[in-house]
Formats: sequence, structure tokens, C-alpha cells
Amino acid sequence: MPGTAPSTHASSRAQLLGIGQVLALLQPEFPELTPSKLRFLEEQRLVSPARTAAGYRKFSAADVERITVVLSMQRDQYLPLKVIRAHLEAIDAGETPALPGATDAASFLAGARRYRRDELIEAAGATRAVLDEAVSASLLPAAERYGDDAVGVLRSLVMLRSFGIEARHLRGLRAAAEREAALVEHAIAPSRRSDAADKARAAERAVELAEYLETVHASLVRDALARLVR
Repeated sequence: MPGTAPSTHASSRAQLLGIGQVLALLQPEFPELTPSKLRFLEEQRLVSPARTAAGYRKFSAADVERITVVLSMQRDQYLPLKVIRAHLEAIDAGETPALPGATDAASFLAGARRYRRDELIEAAGATRAVLDEAVSASLLPAAERYGDDAVGVLRSLVMLRSFGIEARHLRGLRAAAEREAALVEHAIAPSRRSDAADKARAAERAVELAEYLETVHASLVRDALARLVR
């Protein structure tokens, strides 16, 4: 019937929730949930709320359920967000992955594959000189085996080098990273007790804080670049 479509559309819109409504629903179970945490989950591609014409976020029932799953996996299994994201992406792709546990998280973060120096160079499309420069600038450790993160770092250094930015120009990044790590260590110190559960929670919180710092850092770089090109 002609009159049913607008009614259905209005009903669908009415079911969308603002940030305040989502917090009211979920904070009783997840008291640490805040507006900034919801925005961070969106930035990490864990939830994709709709936007109004004015730019306000609107969450569907499916979004709220997904947020509940993410927060539960963080709280109950101490999983970092990148492990949770990989798990949810597999589900979105139609797969039926096993629920990740602490061992899976550790394997995921460490990287399933370990690369010898020559394998790392080949995988990154680099040269031995680029790897040596990265080690000299403290951007990569002097090691015999490397994880997947090292491939990404070395590949990025190759691309930066093509624009005249060499590893030696980035020495300050190591010092900045050490300062941020010290901030995280100080923040989680009160929750690091002797039992395994507390240590697991502290480790998970450290990863989460590192992700927040990464978001802030990326935003500052984008802002600085925007000012340069004005």
C-alpha cells in the first residue's frame, strides 16, 4: 500500500540510537564505556554507525550488539582490539572462526610467521642497506628473526626512501615511542598485581592505551600536514 513505506522508514529511523542512548543501555554492564571509547571503536573499524545530515552518529540494534561483543571479548578474554577486529571481519566474510583465546591473541600479536633477515628483505622489497639503516636508527632491532610488523616497517621505509626520507631522519621516533611506552607503563602500574588474571588485564589495557596513542599521533600528523598545505 502507498502509505506503508513512509511509516516503515520512520520506524526504521526511530530505532537508531544516539551516543547517549547507547551509553545508557551499555554502561550498567560496561561502566568504563564513554563517548570517546565509542568513537575510538569506530576509528578502529569495529563498528560503523550511520550518520545524520548534521554528522551525528546513529547506532542500530546490530551496532549495539556488535559493541557488546567487542567489549565482552575485551573484558572477559583480555583480547586486544586488533584480534577482535580480525575475528569479526572473518565472521563478516561468512566464515565461522573459532573464538580466539589468550594463546591466539599472543600468536596474532607476535605474528604467525618469523622471517630471517634475507626473507624479511625479500618480503619488504628492500635491500640489506635499508635494513641496516633501520637497525642503526633503532627503528628495527638487530635480530636474526623478525615478525610481520617488521615487514610493514621495512616496506614503509622503502617507500619513504623513494621520497628522500631516510631511516636516519626518523631516529626521534624511537625516543617518542619510548616516552609513550613509559606513559602506558605508569598508567597500568596500579593494576599489575601478582596473579595471572590481573597481569592479563594489564597487558590488554596496555595494548588498548597504545591504540589510543596511535590514534592521537596520527591525528596530530594529519593536522600538521593540513596546516602545511594551506
